[in-house]
Amino acid sequence: MSDFYKINIVTHDIYRLHDTSGDKYHPEKPGRITSVVEHLKKGMLSTNLNFIEANCPEREWILKIHNNNYLLRFEEACLAGKEYLAHPDNRISYNSFEAAFYSCGSGLTSIDYVEKQTDGVFFCLSRPPGHHSETSLALGFCFINNVAVAAKYWQEKYNRERIFVLDFDAHHGNGIQASFEEDPSVFYASIHEHPTFSFPGTGYADDNGSGKGIGATLNIPLKPGSGDKQVLEIMDTTIYDALERFKPDAIIVAAGFDAHIDDDMSGLAFSTRLYGEIGMRLFVMAKKFCDGRIISILEGGYNINALCNSIETYLAGISIKTGE
Repeated sequence: MSDFYKINIVTHDIYRLHDTSGDKYHPEKPGRITSVVEHLKKGMLSTNLNFIEANCPEREWILKIHNNNYLLRFEEACLAGKEYLAHPDNRISYNSFEAAFYSCGSGLTSIDYVEKQTDGVFFCLSRPPGHHSETSLALGFCFINNVAVAAKYWQEKYNRERIFVLDFDAHHGNGIQASFEEDPSVFYASIHEHPTFSFPGTGYADDNGSGKGIGATLNIPLKPGSGDKQVLEIMDTTIYDALERFKPDAIIVAAGFDAHIDDDMSGLAFSTRLYGEIGMRLFVMAKKFCDGRIISILEGGYNINALCNSIETYLAGISIKTGE
């Protein structure tokens, strides 16, 4: 009998066609996905893997978060052969618009399977990432806000009214926060490097939402060098307490792995093991607070070796069988 539940990896071949090679040093490259797939297939979880092809979402769902004029500009820029959208960091190619739609679709596909009570856990192995993108702005390699669209989809298609989003990417998810900072039905919690030292310069501790959404945003900035001890304490106290108060119907994890000590995209010092500990805690919390309704969506993580090992360890943690 396996020690792990089935691990559903929701992905798509089109992600490799989002070509950022116009800048040969660009960290968000197709190899992020292909390397993780190869690593997982050879690793300790190989017999537990189930690969699911992401569906392309209907445009109406993406318009819940993004402006149509922005989507038109994005599509036109790709078809016209532009090298980037809005800023040189946001590299694009002919297929980037379609890849971004399918990247967003990975979350929606996962939610459909969860609501069908499909066995196992769900991890969206997708690119481009999304948590920096705002209503009409591409930012930080992100074009469509995958997590934000997934939250609206879960609410409106399946009537899961209260969605808790946990973002542990090294960088603050300004786009997710902007989408819901006035909305008390979506709780956004972010553990990230302090904005004084880190892109995009948002996510201070005293920023807790606005209007009716005050109190439904929780920013936990960490000083450079912070590592496992600080994060585990936060998970066991601050995040647990927030979940207990909010009483979510579902959890979406913005799973970024660029806080790893070997990833030079931040000054944080997370170990590979920490991601497994986070996964185990999230599994328990999801069971306790929302009947196990949880999906994880890939955000950052740019050191390929660290990314592969960290995702594998996270998946082991969130899928491990305990007490059986």
